[in-house]
Amino acid sequence: MSTPYPFTAIVGQDDLRLGLLLNAVSPAVGGVLVRGEKGTAKSTAVRALAALMPEVSVVPGCRFSCDPASPDPACPDGPHADAAGVSRAARTVELPVGASEDRLVGALDIERALSEGVKAFEPGLLADAHRGILYVDEVNLLHDHLVDLLLDAAAMGASYVEREGVSVRHAARFLLVGTMNPEEGELRPQLLDRFGLTVEVSASRDTDERVEVVRRRLAYDDDPEGFAARWAEEEGALRERIAAARALLPRVVLGDGVLRQIAATCAAFEVDGMRADIVMARTATALAAWTGREEVTAEDVRQAALLALPHRRRRNPFDAPGLDEDKLDRTLDEAAGQDGGPGDDEPDPDGGGDGGGGGGGGVPPQAGGPDSTAPEDGTPSPAPEDTPSRAPEGGSGAPGRPAGGEQQPVASAEPFRTKTLSVPGLGEGAAGRRSRARTEHGRTTGARRPEGALTKLHLAATVRAAAPHQRARGRAGRGLVVRRDDLRQAVREGREGNLVLFVVDASGSMAARQRMSAVKGAVLSLLLDAYQRRDKVGLVTFRGREAEVALPPTSSVDAAAARLESLPTGGRTPLAAGLLKAHDVLRVERLRDPSRRPLLVVVTDGRATGGPEPVALAGRAGRLHRSEGTASVVVDCESGYVRLGLAGELARELGGAAVTLDELRADSIAGLVKDVTAAGRAA
Repeated sequence: MSTPYPFTAIVGQDDLRLGLLLNAVSPAVGGVLVRGEKGTAKSTAVRALAALMPEVSVVPGCRFSCDPASPDPACPDGPHADAAGVSRAARTVELPVGASEDRLVGALDIERALSEGVKAFEPGLLADAHRGILYVDEVNLLHDHLVDLLLDAAAMGASYVEREGVSVRHAARFLLVGTMNPEEGELRPQLLDRFGLTVEVSASRDTDERVEVVRRRLAYDDDPEGFAARWAEEEGALRERIAAARALLPRVVLGDGVLRQIAATCAAFEVDGMRADIVMARTATALAAWTGREEVTAEDVRQAALLALPHRRRRNPFDAPGLDEDKLDRTLDEAAGQDGGPGDDEPDPDGGGDGGGGGGGGVPPQAGGPDSTAPEDGTPSPAPEDTPSRAPEGGSGAPGRPAGGEQQPVASAEPFRTKTLSVPGLGEGAAGRRSRARTEHGRTTGARRPEGALTKLHLAATVRAAAPHQRARGRAGRGLVVRRDDLRQAVREGREGNLVLFVVDASGSMAARQRMSAVKGAVLSLLLDAYQRRDKVGLVTFRGREAEVALPPTSSVDAAAARLESLPTGGRTPLAAGLLKAHDVLRVERLRDPSRRPLLVVVTDGRATGGPEPVALAGRAGRLHRSEGTASVVVDCESGYVRLGLAGELARELGGAAVTLDELRADSIAGLVKDVTAAGRAA
């Protein structure tokens, strides 16, 4: 087994280390979600934490790690009466992104269950992680139904496996840690809320700190065991501190005054539900125990808010995470004043506002490197190309118009709820919420022989297949004699996520400020719809003499929104170039992910200029998409009294539907899905 990188050797990243340590002290906090750019020690810190966890006493031979002092009465391997315990290290179990449902929760032997009435159960990763750490790298790429199962088990402390009326339950209490890169897509707000704490991490911009990171990493890679030995004393001290904090935790007092501050803070920041209040209370209690105190203070509440609230305030993927710390301080002061508590419980307005180790005791001091530096809100600074340059709101003259006819980006209009666009036919892509598909979850539409392992039993079809052979098989008792060939897999129909590729006209004909603002608002609305339906998105723009891929296909719709906001306009309209560039993108994506069906959304007024016969060339490019069966819709941006109807002509060449900006709204017309589907079938 490889030697893990020492937790105490990690340079900086105070928020990350504090969030993990608080969960080690009190797993009831609810786990931690680590968000940040690649290469910021997210996985290293999680794996290093395992070495600091106290050993656990387990019943020998129990596959579910039952505690001999209080064994689970419903344990499938039980009962464990007066069992002598053995100690072992706490486990760190990693859940792969591509894991199946059976691998996560376990699997029942359906054949034995039907024929013998025996609950033959093979434990999954949730059983392995009981009383340890369950780590999910790239949790935002995990299928939604697996995330639901995972978080339900974490909330209830138990896992339930149901297969056609046969059920097994076992304890599943673990420290849940997820890591993710927001550039690759966001978690739904409902899932974000299920994580107790969230920390934002980014690489330090301090030269000395970066040098120390590289120096330590190279030393570890050259001699892992020797490097770990040099940090053994610090590791031992931190392990003892965790054990002491765990022992102190039951004695920590959470007074009415700090409870009022917690409730006032959650109310002031308009957090949905009551989970945030409970998590803040548990986090503040863990902070007090971590610093060796038996009473929670206002500073503990402040630190808990910085860890527990930012991710619960996101209403959609375009909201920036973070917390207004001035507002937080005012809320805490007002709540303390209403309660009439002592002045020494008030937060220090100048103290530790970065959400790191400054409040509540922090983490052990670093040797050989300065403290980490990060933006005040805990988020990485946006790249220059993702930062929109807002143009003046009035006029269309020289101000805001650079040389060459290009105009500065304009702000988008407010997003709205859009009509559902879907791909016709029945797909087999990744689970989502847009188009019809054969999926693991959904309504049962039929049965078939299983190909490989049986995952979803069709009970009626299985019984029908086995019934004619009972006499020949010598059935004597009440049980049904079932053979492997009798088993039938349920065929289910649900919804899939698609690749929604936007092709946006950014030429001079679209550059009128009011029109471009409306166009951006429409595309932003479609992006929000794609986020809710779990699609991948891509963005192709065209203007001047060429088209470019502004954003390759990705699951991060907020990245697409940022590129859209910074989109410049002006120049001619190379419509054919935009369609051909989109064709190239789709060709590559079909090779990478052949099961994910594309939906082409062209946002244009239909005009084409530049080069010989631009309109005819655009028509040929449209027919190229049509010949390959690409579902498409054209969002017609033409305005004014005189309309040429060019967008409608383009839609006919593409074999799709045309819809105006007004018709795109969900409350404007009915039957848009039917129109897109019918047009696709006609193609």
